[in-house]
Formats: sequence, structure tokens, C-alpha cells
Amino acid sequence: MTLPQLRASVATNSSLGVALAALTKLDYPINYQACGHCIQYCSDHRLFLPAKQIHTRLVLLDVIPDNFLGSKLLSLYARSGDLSAARRLFDNIPRKNTFSFNAMLFAYSHQDRHIEAINLFYLMTSATLTVKPDNFSLTSILKSLSSHAWPLLRTGAGKEIQAFSIRHGFHSDVFVSNALITFYSRVDELSLARKVFDGIHVKDIVSWNSMICGYSQAGEWELCLRLYEKMAQELRLLPNGLTIVGVLQACSQLKDLMFGMEVHKLAIENGIQIDASLWNALIGFYAKCGSLTYARELFDEMTEKDEITYGAMISGYMNYGCVKEGMELFREMGKTDLSTWNAIISGLVQNSCYTEVVGLLMQMQAEGFRPNAVTLASVLPIFSYFSNLVGGKQIHCYAIRNDYDRNIYIRTALIDVYAKCGFLDGARLVFLGTPIRSVIVWTAIISAYAAHGDADAAVSYFSKMLKDGIQPDPVTFTAVLAACAHVGAVVEAQRIFDSMPLYGVEATVEHYACLIGTLSRAGMLSEAIDLVSEMPVEPNAKVWGALLNGAAITCDVAVGKFAYDHLLKIEPENTGNYIIFANILARAGKWEEADKVRNKMKTMDLNKVPGCSWIETTYGMISFVAGDTLNWKSEEIYEILDSLLGLMREEGYVCRVEFEEEIIFT
Repeated sequence: MTLPQLRASVATNSSLGVALAALTKLDYPINYQACGHCIQYCSDHRLFLPAKQIHTRLVLLDVIPDNFLGSKLLSLYARSGDLSAARRLFDNIPRKNTFSFNAMLFAYSHQDRHIEAINLFYLMTSATLTVKPDNFSLTSILKSLSSHAWPLLRTGAGKEIQAFSIRHGFHSDVFVSNALITFYSRVDELSLARKVFDGIHVKDIVSWNSMICGYSQAGEWELCLRLYEKMAQELRLLPNGLTIVGVLQACSQLKDLMFGMEVHKLAIENGIQIDASLWNALIGFYAKCGSLTYARELFDEMTEKDEITYGAMISGYMNYGCVKEGMELFREMGKTDLSTWNAIISGLVQNSCYTEVVGLLMQMQAEGFRPNAVTLASVLPIFSYFSNLVGGKQIHCYAIRNDYDRNIYIRTALIDVYAKCGFLDGARLVFLGTPIRSVIVWTAIISAYAAHGDADAAVSYFSKMLKDGIQPDPVTFTAVLAACAHVGAVVEAQRIFDSMPLYGVEATVEHYACLIGTLSRAGMLSEAIDLVSEMPVEPNAKVWGALLNGAAITCDVAVGKFAYDHLLKIEPENTGNYIIFANILARAGKWEEADKVRNKMKTMDLNKVPGCSWIETTYGMISFVAGDTLNWKSEEIYEILDSLLGLMREEGYVCRVEFEEEIIFT
């Protein structure tokens, strides 16, 4: 639409028509207010060309925009994406006031130019200007600070703005308070956000949503649900779609199906509009809680599905092992995006479908999608599984080239890959190169040394973590206790186990299993049995398995029988338990009892899963299965094995090994 067409479309007796007529005829005096409203009309209707033609006429008339007209022009250029023109226009306003500053702040904020917005705000508050920020200025700059990349800088600046608002009486403004809540939530200062929230005398729906969604997005899901209950019970304030989305996200993470269903019911009963975001949240909620049938019904009812819709349903299928259904849905998609590819790849890895992932990753790249940090963190476990060190290094190089290597999840996965591939020095270097080490990074390096049986290094890293002020979590304690169990470090394990309450960690059955394993490996079977009897939780297979392995080390038939009997009740199909106990009996010379255990296993039609390993060669990845003769190098392999057995026989080890093979496999 051109300027003449715009003029024809508005009423001639309206203020817009009068302004356009004056501009067309170059009449004086120019009605600044009418021109401003006309430009505003064009901006609101995205009629950028006629609006710029109006500005051109004003330039021809040597009109110097005042603050009102200038702000409308600034808004126009901000919405059209021409920030350079907006800034030139701003700089040419002779006597800028708060109105024009706010327009420029909005322009920067609207286009995500947050550094420029912050600099302009500090110029606005400088002592050289008489212009002072108002509530609109504060809300605009807080939005920019929320999106800033440097957490420490933006947190300090946010506190300065809050102090400014208190000094100038804006702290009682609900819009400023709401912006502060959102800001503090995004910089992980939830306690400060809650203080601001509690200080609002008359809260609106935005106040409640800001705090509820802040809790939900920060992972404080219980606090999110409690605040929602307070909103519903105390104030009887009707939630809107944004409230429901935040609460459903918390319910999804907590797997609280009943609470989420009540929220869904409330939304229906109160006629809350179910838009695309809320519909996706509902599908994601039911899928994550395992109600896949109902989630699929909602999915099928949705008329316009997007990538988020498909991703939620696919993730639900994958989380509950429905790989076939997830893949079918993925193949049905007409248009995919990177998040959907990540969902399907992550799901396949989660379900140990490693072979399929490699081909899917290649297909994804062939269709023009480049792996991002989420993709890399998802696929790295594949290289651990295949012991493919070269592949792990290639992913590491890709991450460095694309600036993903600083991602904490990628670093953690790399530590795990390098450790499981035997490249412990590489895991250590990745750890040392991590500037900000969270608890998951520390846990990863502790687990790496624990897996290699280096208890001294694992305990040393655990001590360094505590000195650095990092709070260990239950997984950290499991890792360091597992390291102690490998070598039977009883004193160290007991000390660490006893320290758990100091860090607010309650001992779980996994922690007890590690401690029992430590005692058992050290030959302290009576102490291990006492600990089992004193456990406040029901012993599981890991606990009895640790005791059985300890009995195998000392060849204690009585303790082995005690643990074996419990394991038969818990996991009767685990062949490892039969084999270990049969070996205990055989070493003790109890041939008949060993035969009974072996025959029991055969009667139940249980077969030991053959050992399998992989190795990287110049010919690629080659797999080896125990007893396999199909490998093209099998003849040479068995010749070397025979030579090794000969050497072992000379050292006196063969009789035991050969005897065990006979007990297990004959």
C-alpha cells in the first residue's frame, strides 16, 4: 500500500485523514499529534512503506520531530527491524525526554539488542541528563537484562535497578515488580524473586504466573505446585493458560498424574482457552506420566500439530520403551526440526538402540540439520557402549569447532566416554579444562576413577570437591563409595558413609550396597551381614549380590547360601547368581551341591549370556563373542589364547580357570 492508497482508505474527516491531507499538500502548520497517530496506525497494521513515506514528507518539510512524534517513528523503525535508522532518528531529537528514551529502549529490547539497551539505560540515568527512568523504562531494561548472557553481570545490574526503583518509589508498581520477579527467576535467584512477590500488596495474574513459572522453569516443582494451591485456595484467582502450562510442567517432572488431571479438569470447567502451547503441555504431561493412550487421543484430536507436539508424543513413547510407536510417529511427520531429531535420537539411546542411532544421525545431517549441544550429549553414550575412542574424539573436535565444548552436559559425557574407553588421561584433561565445575562434573570424574578401580584418586577428587564448596548429591556418594568397594577400603568408605547426613543426603539402598560390598571384599562378612540386618530399607538384589560376591572371594559357603537364597526370590532368572554360587560350592569341594545348582539353572532353561567385546582396528570396529568361531581371524585368535593359557598353566592358574569353565558350561 502506498501513501495515496492509505489516504483513500481512511475517512477524510478523521484526524488521520486530516494529517495525510496536510502532508500531501505540504500544508502548514503540521499537526504533530495527528501525524504521530497516523504513523502509529501504520505500525500497528504493519504498513511500513506508507509510514516511511510519511516520514519522508516530514523530512521534505524540514520537520524536526518532537518527543511524541519521534517516539512513534522510533517504534515504526523498531518494528520494521531498521534499528540504525531508529538510532539516527533518536540522536537527532533535540530535547529528549523519558518518552523518547523509552521508545528507543523498546526498540532495542524488541529486537533483542540487549547490550545497546543496557548502555542506553545507563546513559539515561547519568548525572549529565535531567531525564529520569519511569516504570516503563525499568520493565524494558529488566527484560534485556533477563536475556543477557553474563549471569554475574546481569544479577548485579538487576539488584541496582531494584534499588533504584525503591529509591524513586517504583517498588510499589506491580509492572516493575512483575518484571523483577521474571528477572530474578531467570538468573536463578528464586529467593529474591519470592521476596519481591511477597512484597506486592495487590497481585495480578501476571504476578502469580511469573512466580509459578519461575519455580517450574528452575526445577523447583514442589514449590511451584504449592504456590499454585495457594493461588487457587486463598485468593480464588482464576488461572489462565500460562498458569496451567507452568503447573503441568511441574507435574510432568514429578510424575504427579492426579494433580495434573485436577489442573486439566479445572481448565475445562472454567473455560480456559486451550491454545497450541497448552495443548502441547497437556500431551507432554500425560505422555511423561505414562498415560500414553490418553496422550495419543489428545494428539490425534489436535488439528494443527507442530514439531513440539510430535516431540512430546515421541518422547513419551521412548521414555516407556515404545520404540516402534515412536519411530512410526517420527516417520509420519511431514516436516521435522532439530528438536524432533534430538528427541528421537535421545530416545533410541535411552532404549539401547545404538546401531539405529548411527544411521539416523547420518540421515539427519543429510537433510541439512547440524547437530547441536543436545544432539552431541545424546549420542556420546554410543561411543562408550562400543568403546569407540576415535568416534568420541571426533565428537569432541566437532564440539570445539562449533563452540559446544563448554556445555556442561557435553563435558560430563566426554569424561564418561573417555573413561569407559580407557582414556583416563583424556577424562582428566576435560575435567581440568572445565572452568565452572558443578556437582555433575565432579561426580563424572569420581565415577571415572571408580570404574578403573582407583579408589585413592576417586576419594581425592571427592575431598577436593568438598574443599571447593560443592555440595555432593546421592549420585556422588554412590560413585565414591563404589570406588571404595572395588578395593575394600573399609575405613574410608565408613567415614564417607557416616558423613552423608552432614550434606543432607539420606542413605539409599544403593549406598548400603556399596558399603556392604566394601566390607565383603575386605573379608568382613559378619560385619556385612550385621549391616544388612540393620538396614532401614528393604535389601534389594544389589545388596545380596554384593554379599554373594564377598562370599565368593573368601569361599564362605554359609554366607553364599544365605545371599543366594534371597537372590533366587528377587531375580530367579539371573544366571550370574547361579554361576557364582556354583563356583563357591565347587571350590569348597561340595560337588553334589554344585551339580544341583547347575542342574537347577538348566532345568529353568537359563543360559549364561556369552561375553562380548569390541575393538577398534584399521579395518573398523570388530566385535568378539565368547566361543565364536565366525570371526575371520578366529584361528589366529585361538592360537594366541592357547599360548596365553600355556603361560598361565606354568604359573599354576590354569587348573582353577579350567575347572570353573567345566562347572559352568559342561
